Amino acid sequence: MTADPVGTPHWEGLDGLDRLLEHRSRFGMAVLLGRSTRMTFRHLKDLLEETDGNLGAHLKKMEAAGYLNANKTFVDGKPVTWYSLTRVGQAALKKHLDALERIIQNAGG
Repeated sequence: MTADPVGTPHWEGLDGLDRLLEHRSRFGMAVLLGRSTRMTFRHLKDLLEETDGNLGAHLKKMEAAGYLNANKTFVDGKPVTWYSLTRVGQAALKKHLDALERIIQNAGG
């Protein structure tokens, strides 16, 4: 932790946090997708304990930012959407995790 010009301490690392990944569900999906090649909507929904509508809204935000790819397939005649983290999403997650690590290291005083 350092001080600004007027002596108020500020946390190092906050500037590295990604606003999009500050939400529990979006951060969770990025971590889950960062650890696997791809996941279905249903699997993400179950793991994150989200409703269809909430998860869909968060996925759209992540897709719009270029963090996710969505691929639709059909299994037994039923549509299945698979999600994967893009390189942009992987880089954003790494930067966010690095910032969290700095914050945690600095929190001990």
